[in-house]
Order: sequence, then structure tokens, then C-alpha cells
Amino acid sequence: MFTISKAISSVKTRSALVPFITVGYPNLKATVELIYLLDKKGANAIELGIPYSDALADGIVIQESSRIALEQKIYIDQVLNLIQQVSPNLTVPIIVFTYYNPIVCRGIERFVKEISESGAKGLVVPDLPLEESDYLINLCSDYYIELILFVSPTSSENRIKSIISKAPGCIYLVSSCGVTGLRGSINYDIKELVKKIKRTTDKCVMLGFGISNEYQVSKLMSLQLNIDAIVMGSAFINKITDSLGDDNYENVGSFCEKIKSVIGTK
Repeated sequence: MFTISKAISSVKTRSALVPFITVGYPNLKATVELIYLLDKKGANAIELGIPYSDALADGIVIQESSRIALEQKIYIDQVLNLIQQVSPNLTVPIIVFTYYNPIVCRGIERFVKEISESGAKGLVVPDLPLEESDYLINLCSDYYIELILFVSPTSSENRIKSIISKAPGCIYLVSSCGVTGLRGSINYDIKELVKKIKRTTDKCVMLGFGISNEYQVSKLMSLQLNIDAIVMGSAFINKITDSLGDDNYENVGSFCEKIKSVIGTK
């Protein structure tokens, strides 16, 4: 079993928690501090976003964090160096989040080899065309990286089956159509889609895009969706923004602990 799937399936809570943060926001030193803090406060994996100027799947919160990181010249090399620095000291695996174009520009095999050597264990590419995914899937497998494929609420049944059959490990279920970001409400009708996926496969299902606060997590738990992991990005980025000017990021750690508490034990 791949490292990410193993980490998620072995949790003692009802779902794993996977916070997302942008590397370099607000700066590299803070990113290192935040990674260690999230590990300490109960994250089951940590998703690190490579700053990108054309992040079409991201909402304004994550786009702004990328803009600030890019102003500091945080690119792939800086991200790789950071992962190499922190990964030996973590108890949880790192997932790299990036878009397909930077991978192609870097060289697909070179990129996969480099993130593997840095210590990352998973890869998320939201705009990867399924029809072009075989080469990347095989490369990731060769380098022991778990490539996580996406299913959206608008995916047809046949497409869902194709995605599940290709997915080497976890499946990332998009909770709502559109970009990432905070929403006043989320699509609770995904329950039937989760059931459909779970009837087809025993692969771990991660739910993300638009999960904003403790109330929404509590509501998701009450629906007994049998989701293996919850991914939260914009909510954590906002907590980081709220801490700017403070001496520490304890409110980010407290938020992580609150979400873990709401998720609750099995």
C-alpha cells in the first residue's frame, strides 16, 4: 500500500485530516514552522502547494498566497529544498500539489524523481487530463509516489469507473463544482456519490474544495459519509493570514486541533 493511503487508512479518528498550505506563504521560515506545528497538532498528512501564477482550480485565498510566495521567488527548487529539510523530521507524509504545466516544463520524469528524492510521498495535479495520465501514473509508481486522481460531482458513472480503475491509491472527491475556497455551505448531496464510489472500490476517498469551518465538518460527520480524509486549504491559509504580525502561529495549531476534535474517534 502507498504511504498516503496507509497513513489515511490507519487513523483512529472517523476521518483523516489533511491541511493544505502554500509553500512560501507568508515566507519559507514560516512554512517550516507551520509544517512542524500541523504535524504536532494532529494532521494525518500535509499538502504543500507549489506557488503558481495560473492556478485555475484555486480560489482567491490560495491564489493570493501563491502571489505573495512568487514575489519572494519561491519556485520548484525552493519547494524541493524545503521538503528535503523537513520530511526526515515528520511523523506524517507530505503531498505535493501542483499543476500539470510546471511538471511538463520541468520535465515529467525529472519532476517525479526530484519530489521522490526530496521525501514527498504523494502528488496531486488538479488539471491532469485523465486521457494523458497513464505516463505520469507509471512514473509515480516507479518512484514510490502516490498520484491522487480527482472525481467531481459532475463526473459520469463511466468516467468515475475509469478514474477508479486508473487510480493507484487515494481518490480525491471534489465536494463542490468550481474552484477551491471558503463557501457558506457545501454540497451535502455528495452522499450518494460517495456511496457509489465506495461500492466500486476500497481505495481511500479524500474530500476537499470548499470545506470551511468546524460546523461544516461536523455536518459532514453527521451524514456518516464514510469519507477517509478531509482536505482543508483556504480555511488554514486564512488562519495563517490572521496570525501575520504575531510571534507565532498557535491559532493555526488550535484550529487544526478543533477540526480533529470535531471529526471525532471511530
